[in-house]
Amino acid sequence: MKVISTDKAPAAIGPYSQAIVSGGVVYTSGQIAIDPKDGQVVSGGIAEQTEQVCRNIENLLQAAGTDISKVVKTVCFIADMNDFGAFNAVYEKHFVSKPARSCVAVKTLPKNVLVEVDCIAVAE
Repeated sequence: MKVISTDKAPAAIGPYSQAIVSGGVVYTSGQIAIDPKDGQVVSGGIAEQTEQVCRNIENLLQAAGTDISKVVKTVCFIADMNDFGAFNAVYEKHFVSKPARSCVAVKTLPKNVLVEVDCIAVAE
């Protein structure tokens, strides 16, 4: 197992790693809309938060030596299913390889963000 850590994605806010590489696979922890430059949740709605989440995932995957085109599965959590269309519009710009996906609405997310995404990708 190899622990992945980068300052280009939010630091873990609990007892976990940003990502792990094991057996040729990258497993990311859930990414929320925190800007790693200042540690703050980005302002705006679901679109702005989803953009930040995708950037965080891209940076984690880069630190692991792979990229977003190698993602095979995502798990997406949104705070309000009414935001699904706006979330999807941003998501599809980043995940152009169309990985398998689950997307569920949840009652509350860390720091009261609107979206969280984790993924599994092929390591290079």
